[in-house]
Amino acid sequence: MLLRQLEYLTTLAREKHFARAAEACYISQPAMSAAIRKLEAELHVQIIQRGNRFIGFTPEGERILKWAYRILAERDALIEDVGAMREGLSGRLRIGCIPTALCVVPNLTSLLCQDQPRVRVQVSSMTSIEIQRGLSQYGLDVGVTYIDNEPLTGVRTVPLYSERYLLLAAEEDLDDGESATWSEAAEHPLCLLSEDMQNRRILNSVFEQARVKPQPAVETNSISALYAHVREGPWATVLPHSWLLRFGIPEGMRAVPLSEPQISKTIGLVLHDRDPEPILARAFVDTARRVDLDELLDATTPA
Repeated sequence: MLLRQLEYLTTLAREKHFARAAEACYISQPAMSAAIRKLEAELHVQIIQRGNRFIGFTPEGERILKWAYRILAERDALIEDVGAMREGLSGRLRIGCIPTALCVVPNLTSLLCQDQPRVRVQVSSMTSIEIQRGLSQYGLDVGVTYIDNEPLTGVRTVPLYSERYLLLAAEEDLDDGESATWSEAAEHPLCLLSEDMQNRRILNSVFEQARVKPQPAVETNSISALYAHVREGPWATVLPHSWLLRFGIPEGMRAVPLSEPQISKTIGLVLHDRDPEPILARAFVDTARRVDLDELLDATTPA
């Protein structure tokens, strides 16, 4: 069995098309098909469902694919580990981050890159479900997501900060109080994240606790788009307090904490539950533990 054969399998799983997968691997389609057939012969199982086009993997193929992801990830970790012993840390750290935490990640990545200038960082905006999938398929090294809400499997977690929620609305649309209730928030014309975002599912559950059901006028999967709509249009929004760190409060608007109920959710790092930990993921965790994000965020948030 060659590592190259496993790379063909993982590329085919990503592209879901023989010709595109072969092109991505810089080989001909017949050569790729022959390599996969050879692997099937070595393992005495059928890996690919046969047809005129790519249909999918057999159950045995799905199991082999999981091993392929793992073996290739361990190969990459070995190269990084030995390279670090010789030349210091280098390579690419792949981070998947939920949209509501994207504004905080630069506080960690900038510190890491300052300490390790040969490390390159790739940050991708993803849903929490995509982060779980990316970790399980070894397409990510680290995720930044909620760690105390929807269940996570096969990962280790490192808490970063507690996410709290604010109502952002035009000053004339808010009472003079220091806070607002979730019931009051539901009465505003709202712009909220879309239903595929875990943040929205959290908000829905809190509104349900408050026995109200908001009818958002605008939905988006982007915090920056949400902010732009609220800045330009007649809408209010419920946003995580961390976004004041980068965006501040638009002119003519005010942000107040939400209460009744008053809740918070923990944002943290998630990484593969494996030993030894990949060296770049471990370096990022060590960097994160040096930063008090709660203190940083509290300094920019209304009490």
